[in-house]
Amino acid sequence: MTATPVTTWYLEQAAPDDLRPAAVPAADAGVRIVRAEVPSAELGRFLYTTVGADVSWTDRLPWPRTRWQSHLERPGCEIWVAYEHGTPAGFVELDAQDEGAVEIAYFGLLPDFRGRGIGGHLLSYGAARAWDLDGRWAGRPPTKRVWVHTCSLDGPHALANYRRRGFRVTRTTVSQ
Repeated sequence: MTATPVTTWYLEQAAPDDLRPAAVPAADAGVRIVRAEVPSAELGRFLYTTVGADVSWTDRLPWPRTRWQSHLERPGCEIWVAYEHGTPAGFVELDAQDEGAVEIAYFGLLPDFRGRGIGGHLLSYGAARAWDLDGRWAGRPPTKRVWVHTCSLDGPHALANYRRRGFRVTRTTVSQ
């Protein structure tokens, strides 16, 4: 059996003005985005496994609860959850790194919420929170770069959504 090649795109924004926000859903759509301020291993695992189940997210599946908890308690690690009428619809996880970089480590929607205009809004909101992350974490340097990677195993609209939000491809790799 031959392995299918996987293409990975690395994208970034180099300044807050690079962000091109998506339209905010209408008020009657009931969409709101809230930071999960209390680090919760169970919430992090739920979002990761539910959003990533059909797009091959597997790297964190073996993590025990203690690793989830310590990961989410790190300064500059944030989970922002999108809700539609009180139901979790998706999330974005930010990961502060050295020299003012912030990675959008994970981003996605639960399957029932895809294709409804929530993803662009959630990505816009998450990128904006990456740019202002230093205001929520004492001692954190200002953000100089926001980056993300996506691959050909992710949803079919992922790469286009990142590009529409102002992310530029900086590198592409192909692996077996």
